[in-house]
Amino acid sequence: MAASDEFKDKTTYVHQQWQTDFTYFKIIGWGWYFLSTIMDDYSRYIISWELCKNMESADAMRCVEDALQKTGLQDSNRPRLLSDNGSCYVSNEFKVFISNKQMGHVRGAPYHPQTQGKIERYHRSMKNVVKLENYFYPDDLRAKLESFVNYYNNERCHESLKNVTPADVYSGREKEILHQRKNVKIETIKERRKVNQELEISA
Repeated sequence: MAASDEFKDKTTYVHQQWQTDFTYFKIIGWGWYFLSTIMDDYSRYIISWELCKNMESADAMRCVEDALQKTGLQDSNRPRLLSDNGSCYVSNEFKVFISNKQMGHVRGAPYHPQTQGKIERYHRSMKNVVKLENYFYPDDLRAKLESFVNYYNNERCHESLKNVTPADVYSGREKEILHQRKNVKIETIKERRKVNQELEISA
């Protein structure tokens, strides 16, 4: 079923839906390696990732399994998974795996990559940084990816998240942060008005 036929509204809470996709890197002397990523759709938080030698169902399942282990979600609270129509995601092996994990699975419409727009945008941002260097060993690339994921999750404020980090939204801190910012803005405006009034009086 095409993802556009399954849901039309944006996700409203963490772990309602995960996005997953592969992208690729060339390691000099080693050939092509494939990065599998699991992103929480609501917060854009990167839950799990793995640099793989292949792009097969076993690799995709391993990344999903790692995300489930890290989140500790019970069967009744597991998210649906949004993917493209790559062979690793449409195989019978993957279908059985998702069913056994009590997860839903929706796929983007063919030739419509915008459906996975969030994870596609993440891959583009990540590659703009990571690919500034050449890599001669897989471990070097893994270390760079780990550094970027940590930066993306915990330090990089995201415009679409009202300029808080994915970790802020994922952990539920964003409301408190936005409330604090609002109070600071109000106090700043008051202080500016006070200073302006004092300048007018002294003029």
